[in-house]
Amino acid sequence: MTWIMAVERPDTPDASLLRRDYYDEVASRWYGRPATVEEIEQGLTDDGADQLRPPTGDFVVGRYEGRPAACGGVLLCAEAPVIDGTAPATAELTRVFVRPFARGTGGGAALLSALEDAARRLGARRIALDTRHDLVEARGLYAKHGYREVAAYSEGPYSERWFAKEL
Repeated sequence: MTWIMAVERPDTPDASLLRRDYYDEVASRWYGRPATVEEIEQGLTDDGADQLRPPTGDFVVGRYEGRPAACGGVLLCAEAPVIDGTAPATAELTRVFVRPFARGTGGGAALLSALEDAARRLGARRIALDTRHDLVEARGLYAKHGYREVAAYSEGPYSERWFAKEL
């Protein structure tokens, strides 16, 4: 079974459907019930995906056995957490998602690697992210791949844990 990761515009048909599935899952978990179409649309409206292309960012789509199955973005940050007393160029990881049918197949690791490569191409020397307490699987994936918890560097209703990694 193989994964293929490729940089893709966030508005292609496959990328758009993956982004919709991402918002469906995170909203459903947040509300503790299936998200409504309106809630998913609200997440997609003005979500900044247009910045996930050079020179400000990039978007990666992963295909498992030829089927669109994962996505994620990197966005260059104006403000970044300080690691070891320095503040090099930082990219933020965002919209990391693997469809349920492909979980447990190595897609999360492959996606993180592709996103880290994209961040390096943009000039980032570190990558950071914020996430929620309830996204336990995501937090485990980040920790397994060398991300460590850092002090809060952003605010928002969905920002509860922060991670960073030197590239």
